[in-house]
Amino acid sequence: MEAPAPSPPAPARASTAGSIEVAPMTCIIGAELAGVSLADAARDDALFAEIRALLLKHRVLFLRDQDITRADHVAFARRFGKLEDHPIADSDPDHPGLVRIYKDLNSPPEHYENAYHCDATFREAPPMGCVLRCLESPAVGGDTIWVNMVEAHRRLPESVQHQIAGLRARHSIEASFGAAMPMEKRHALRERFPDPEHPVVRTHPETGEKILFVNAFTTHFVNFHTPEHVRCGQDFAPGASQLLNYLISQAQIPEYQVRFRWKKNSVAIWDNRCTQHYAVQDYWPGVRKMERATIVGDRPS
Repeated sequence: MEAPAPSPPAPARASTAGSIEVAPMTCIIGAELAGVSLADAARDDALFAEIRALLLKHRVLFLRDQDITRADHVAFARRFGKLEDHPIADSDPDHPGLVRIYKDLNSPPEHYENAYHCDATFREAPPMGCVLRCLESPAVGGDTIWVNMVEAHRRLPESVQHQIAGLRARHSIEASFGAAMPMEKRHALRERFPDPEHPVVRTHPETGEKILFVNAFTTHFVNFHTPEHVRCGQDFAPGASQLLNYLISQAQIPEYQVRFRWKKNSVAIWDNRCTQHYAVQDYWPGVRKMERATIVGDRPS
C-alpha cells in the first residue's frame, strides 16, 4: 500500500526565542533575527548560546542594522572558535582573521564567488562557519544565495544515496584560485595546500545529520574505480564525472535555497559545514564591500 504523502510544511511565522525575534525566511533554510546586537552577544554567554542554537536550526542567520566595530565583529565570531585568514584574500591588518572582500572599479569582476561553494574545502579542516558584514552595497544587485545541503542529501534518490555513501573526493585550491596564476605560483600554492580528501557525504559533528559535501572546489572521486561501480572504462571516466556533476548540481535547486539582499550593516552568519553559497556578481561597476570572519573547523567525517 502506498504511503500517504507528507504534509506540506507549515507557513513560516515570526517567533521569539528568548529575547530575540526570529522570522524564518523559507521553510527549508534561513531566518532573520531582530532585537539583538552582535556586540552584546559577543559579551553575553546566554545571548550567544541562543544565537548558536538558532544557527544549528536554521543554518544561516541574517541581521540588519549591525553598526558595530571591527573589534566587535571579531569578538563575536571568536565565540564560535579560532579565526583563520584566507590564503588569497587580504585581511584587515589590525584584526587578523577579518578578511576584506572589496569589489569596486579598481577590482574587475572575478569568478570565484559566483559558483555554489562551501568555503575553503581545499583545507584539511574546512571552516566551521563565517560571520559576514556588509560595509557598502550597490543600489541593487550583489545578493547572496545559501543552500541547505542536508536537504540536498535527504532528497536524493535512495539508489544514489546508497551509491555515494562510501565515496571520497579531492578538493583543490590549485584548480580554483590557482588556475589563473603562473605555473610556478600555482604549484607553490598546491605545496602549501595539498588537495585534501573528504567524504562525499559528511556527518554534522553537532547534529549528526548527513550532508552532501561536494562543491565547486571538488575535482574528482578517489575511490570510485571498484568492481561495484565499474564494468568497463566507460563506467569509470565519464561515469564518475557525470555522477559528480549531478551531485554538485543539487545546490542549484531553488527549494533548498534562501536569497538575501544586502544593505549596509547587514550581517549573515552561516554554518559552513552544511551549507553552500553563491555570491551573485550582477552589480559591476557597482561597489560591494564586505568583511568576513572565518571560524576554524574540524576534519570532515
